[in-house]
Amino acid sequence: MTEELRDITIVGGGPTGLFGAFYAGMRGVSCRIIDSLPELGGQLTALYPEKYIFDVGGFTKILAKDLASALIEQGLQFGAEVVLDSRLEALELGEDGTLTVRTEDRAFPGRAVIVAGGKGAFIPTRLKCPGYDEFEGRGIAFGVRDKEVYRDRKVVVVGGGDTAMDFVLMLKDVAASLTLVHRRDGWRGFSASVREMEEAEARGEIEVRTFHELRSIEGNGSLERITIFDNRKGREGPDIVLEADAMLSCLGFKPDLGPIKEWGLEVKKNRIVVDQLMKTNRAGVFAAGDLVGYPGKVDLIVAGFSEVAIAVNGAVRHLDPKAPSKAGHSTHLKVFKDK
Repeated sequence: MTEELRDITIVGGGPTGLFGAFYAGMRGVSCRIIDSLPELGGQLTALYPEKYIFDVGGFTKILAKDLASALIEQGLQFGAEVVLDSRLEALELGEDGTLTVRTEDRAFPGRAVIVAGGKGAFIPTRLKCPGYDEFEGRGIAFGVRDKEVYRDRKVVVVGGGDTAMDFVLMLKDVAASLTLVHRRDGWRGFSASVREMEEAEARGEIEVRTFHELRSIEGNGSLERITIFDNRKGREGPDIVLEADAMLSCLGFKPDLGPIKEWGLEVKKNRIVVDQLMKTNRAGVFAAGDLVGYPGKVDLIVAGFSEVAIAVNGAVRHLDPKAPSKAGHSTHLKVFKDK
């Protein structure tokens, strides 16, 4: 089934794609958002809706789900079409210059395409230890969608980065007990989060086990205990058994562009190469957000906002070379004066 032509097709319904839909509305062009997830918001809603975001301008802190809600309201105010739960397949160029994004059973023609799909598919890094695969989804999870799920539970968090820190701080007043396990004593989280975690440990609110790794995960139908070992003596280090009925595996996600890798776009180190105008090597195809790479690239939501605005401006000029190179300030635009 071939759908109606749109000016811009935005691939990805996360923060960058949503702001792109908003900016396309500012430029007076039609757009649609296509995403493989069943809801808009990207990682904000799929992985950590209860996590606080601290590095978005204008907010001291804001819950990820609240930021997603605000972005959805902002992004869809100009009537962008939304297509969810659709696995992407091909990107085809028609004889008339139309760029058609194909999913499993539908075709979505557009005059320009902006790829804003985060870092691609969410493929979590998994541990190789007995019981890990058995209890995935039965006690082991990769994110927190509802912190109340962990109320009065014995929780073990594995990892040493921002996500591990965020979940520890989020759940320390909810869980019956909380243990953070990390294979070394160096942390990859924000310094403020590390400091808050260390203060919580000093108050006895959490237990921190550095230089420890998982030996095995056990239970009878559901997770019951986790055995860890002190790695300073190699794998022969002494064991410690932790009672646990929930574990959060926070070892990061391996980015995977999936079918996008077959779209003829130049890719280096699993990132789409763009120029300063967010153009890819294919005419009419732009990209923005965490999946793009260029010198000085910063993986922040706010950087994605800037990049996708540039990409939309480029797409508009692709549609009409005589169009203004930018929208101007929102306070001066007729589209807002009519609201």
